[in-house]
Amino acid sequence: MEDRKLTEKESLEVITSMIARTKHRYLGNGNILLMWGYLTVAVSILVWLLLATTHENYWNWLWFAIPLIGGIATPIMARRQQVDGVTTYSDKVTSRLWAIFGISEILLTLCCLGFKLFGGVYCWSAMLVYTLIAAPAAEIAQGLIVRESSLTGGGLAGLAVGLATVCCVTGGITLYAYWFMPLFILAFTAMMIVPGHIINHKYGCK
Repeated sequence: MEDRKLTEKESLEVITSMIARTKHRYLGNGNILLMWGYLTVAVSILVWLLLATTHENYWNWLWFAIPLIGGIATPIMARRQQVDGVTTYSDKVTSRLWAIFGISEILLTLCCLGFKLFGGVYCWSAMLVYTLIAAPAAEIAQGLIVRESSLTGGGLAGLAVGLATVCCVTGGITLYAYWFMPLFILAFTAMMIVPGHIINHKYGCK
């Protein structure tokens, strides 16, 4: 018996169902986005205040609290909101997007540490540049995959800050905390906090 070919309407229905399943699996609850957003903003404000009051650069080590706390909290929260069902192609793409971002952030951190410890080269601005380019790119891609405009819009806002940061670094403009930190905080508010609340509101989650 020959396999029946899907009609154009049926193909669209399959694609729509796949997107809906992925949206329900990943966006049915915006709390993970909110956790990362509020965590990043809170640490940013803390580092900013401590640098401004003490003028001691060692407070920058507090940035490592973001991946440490977020890396522990994310799988715990993901298990609690896990949705049963077959893993779709969209699921895999969405998951791998953020996995690649996380792994590359770890590798870049190790590179910056290596340059600092073994060469005395201070290149931590690379972390700011990369984070504000790679994270928005991953979020825009996810927003396009699952057709969620709040993610796409938030990602574009973050990317705008990232591109401005690239221009500043390559142009030799010092990223002073008094003007750059508000931009950094604004970027993560747009990327994580605003979409997280919008998604929770859409899907009735708390």
